[in-house]
Amino acid sequence: MLPATFKLCAGISYRHTRNMTGLRRNAMMAITHELSKLSGPGPSTWVKHIRRSNSLLCSRIEEETLSESEQGYVQQGQLALQKSINILSDQDGWQTEIETSTGDKVLSKVLPDIGKVFKLEVVLDQQPDDLYEELVDNIEKMGEWNPNVKQVKILQKVGQDTMVTHEMASETPGNVVGPRDFVSVRCAKRRGSTCFLAGMATQHPSMPEQKGFVRAENGPTCIVLKPSTDDPNKTQFTWLLNLDLKGWIPKTVINRVLSQTQVDFANHLRHRMASSGGMETAMAC
Repeated sequence: MLPATFKLCAGISYRHTRNMTGLRRNAMMAITHELSKLSGPGPSTWVKHIRRSNSLLCSRIEEETLSESEQGYVQQGQLALQKSINILSDQDGWQTEIETSTGDKVLSKVLPDIGKVFKLEVVLDQQPDDLYEELVDNIEKMGEWNPNVKQVKILQKVGQDTMVTHEMASETPGNVVGPRDFVSVRCAKRRGSTCFLAGMATQHPSMPEQKGFVRAENGPTCIVLKPSTDDPNKTQFTWLLNLDLKGWIPKTVINRVLSQTQVDFANHLRHRMASSGGMETAMAC
């Protein structure tokens, strides 16, 4: 069976057969079946290597089967991630906006062609995977625990790592900043034990500008989750924020609103995770 499997895989290397979705799917199923038989209770090094290559091949096949518009969303998400990493990698020039008694800190700096960006740095008591589940898998529930958000709706999922969302923000106290909404492409990536949740403004045919809302733009933005160096059961949480709220709003107001929004978000997320943990414990009992 194994030689036949390799022949099948070789077939998908030709251009005219590579476009046959069914053949590619059958090839990947055959590879997985053969590897499961070869691996036994303890797969050898070369089997592990082939499995890694198999995973990369699956990703490539998935990318090839995406439509042109879907590929565009994937590329936008990857661009947002790369820009965010570049910004966060540069430690120079950050100035403190807010520092709370609990150690939460908001920093900012002005970048050419981007404008002012804000960076929240906090330590949360949960592991990165738990926070990832709340912020990615349960993203549409954000309006339940974050009063600054009215609603988050997934407009489209693209592959395993990318989605397009529509977010409706609540008015600020005193209606200093009126209701805004955003259409964003989001990209979730893992690199080792670190999770990156990047995003930027995009357009989607199902969500034109909404009556009663100003269509604001974000990006690049990114949340980084990685285990704390002091306690692997806690998370070093970093949030890079860059927003164009549109409209005639003084910069001093924007700076105050955005930095305070980050601090508020950290507090709301803490409360949400603590409440969720308590509910899980009660259900287990």
